[in-house]
Amino acid sequence: MKAIVKRDPAPGIHQEEVKNPEIGPNELLVKVQAAGICGSDLHIYDWDDSINGRMDLPRVIGHEFTGEIVAVGDGVRRIKIGDSISAESHIVCGTCSQCRRGDSHICQKTKILGFDVDGGFAEYVKIPEENAWSVEGEHAGSSLPLEVSAVLEPFGNAVHAVLADEITGKSIAVFGCGPIGLFAIGIARVSGATSIFASETKEYRRKLAEKMGATRVFNPENDQVVEEILKDTRNEGVDIVLEMSGNPNALHQGFKVISPGGRFTAFGLPSKPISIDLSEEIIFKGIKVIGIVGRRLPETWHKTFSILTTGLLNIRPVITHQFPMEQFEEAIQLIKSGECGKIVLIP
Repeated sequence: MKAIVKRDPAPGIHQEEVKNPEIGPNELLVKVQAAGICGSDLHIYDWDDSINGRMDLPRVIGHEFTGEIVAVGDGVRRIKIGDSISAESHIVCGTCSQCRRGDSHICQKTKILGFDVDGGFAEYVKIPEENAWSVEGEHAGSSLPLEVSAVLEPFGNAVHAVLADEITGKSIAVFGCGPIGLFAIGIARVSGATSIFASETKEYRRKLAEKMGATRVFNPENDQVVEEILKDTRNEGVDIVLEMSGNPNALHQGFKVISPGGRFTAFGLPSKPISIDLSEEIIFKGIKVIGIVGRRLPETWHKTFSILTTGLLNIRPVITHQFPMEQFEEAIQLIKSGECGKIVLIP
């Protein structure tokens, strides 16, 4: 089968022929119908410090996808051939302390599709049955289209980030309007946030932020983001900061605009370590800092599916482009330009 493979510990990617996956007990073979490109796939492509040493190569990459089940292994009970599914990318052990207490999203032995095992930028991918989530709704018209079901995994990141603590009636600032930041703006809006500030360097994505419900959008290259947010909040700052970019400047701006006692939610992955002033930026402000990894299992998936199938939020404006998987390189360069939202690949 054709697949997108990271072969060497250097910038770049390869498309090549690889063997079809062979499934074992409790595993599913998925015919991939659509796959989303994630920001971490760009880190893999560039092979920066956040990825170097993280993966064993070669590896079929890609962890956001939807598809049809074409084969099931012994012991599979819930999923059947012909089902349409989206995939949870974190394969958890179920036996560590975190899994046993209900925090499997931070499983000590997590394996991630496209990082630790072969992923979904391919014609076929194998996954454990427990990682499959049906995208066929219980009611007529509630099933999700391919381009939406392909990005349930990253949308779930945004659901987890926004709803990690109380949001209704709160003011919020989102730093970084990549796809997950844009999803987060929409979730905050439908969840009752009072004011939603957004900061993004790319004009294309600033316009998308407005479409998704941001009340004010800033360009950090030209605007005095900190001063403007403080002015709009009567110098009190915002209740919640979502740092979605991994940019050091954005991170420090977030600490400046957060109100004492507020919630700082860190999701963006820096390409290298960042220094912070622990005393001034965190301790003396008495803020709560939450790191977001993956999705709470299964809680976030149920929320994700409900938000989308009930029509509470339309995320299609964020999904701006579709490419054949063979044009992966072109898609990567478009993402780097910032002139897009979410890109979906079609095998």
